[in-house]
Amino acid sequence: MSVRLNLCLKLVLLMALSAGIVGCAPLTATGAAVTGDRRSTGTVMDDEGIERRAYDLFNADVELDQACHLNATSYNEQVLLTGECPTEQLRRKAVDYAGRVGKVRHIFNEIVLAAPSTLASRSNDGLITTKVRAKLITIKNLPNSNIKVVTEAGVVFMMGLVDETSGNIAAEATATVGGVSKVVKLFEHP
Repeated sequence: MSVRLNLCLKLVLLMALSAGIVGCAPLTATGAAVTGDRRSTGTVMDDEGIERRAYDLFNADVELDQACHLNATSYNEQVLLTGECPTEQLRRKAVDYAGRVGKVRHIFNEIVLAAPSTLASRSNDGLITTKVRAKLITIKNLPNSNIKVVTEAGVVFMMGLVDETSGNIAAEATATVGGVSKVVKLFEHP
C-alpha cells in the first residue's frame, strides 16, 4: 500500500472517529455528559434547539436563504454566526433572526460581507476543523470536550467553558495546524 493511500485512510478514520467522539455522549445520573462537558444536559439540548430555530428562521426568509451562506453555532446559550452575506442589510437580518430565538444570551456576529463560499472552501474548512479536533485530543489534561471548534474561511473560532490557561493552550496548538489563518477565542471562563 502506498504511503499516500495509507495516510488518506488514516485521515478518513480520524475524521470518522472525531465525528463519533463529538456526536455521542452517554448521560450519567446527574444529567451531565460523561465526556466531561461542563454544560448540563438541559443546556446542551437548549443549544441544539437554538441552532435548529435559527436555521429555521434563516431558511424561512427566501431572500436570506438564497443570497447568503449562514451557520449558527450555540454553546452555553451563546450564538456564533458565521458565513457570508452580500449586503449589510442581509447580515443584520440574520443577526435579528438569531436574536429572536429564545434563551440566547449573546450573539457573536462573524458573518462577512461577501458572496457565499464555495463547496470546496466549506470542505476545506471541515478538514481544518477535523485536524484541530485531532490536535486538541492529543494535548494531555486539556478538557477538549468543553471546546467547540468552528472553521470559516480558514478562521478557527473556539467556544466553550474552559479556564484561561486551557483556552490559551488550545488556541496556541490550533494556530499550528495547517490551513489555519487565524484563531478567535470565544471562551467563557467558569
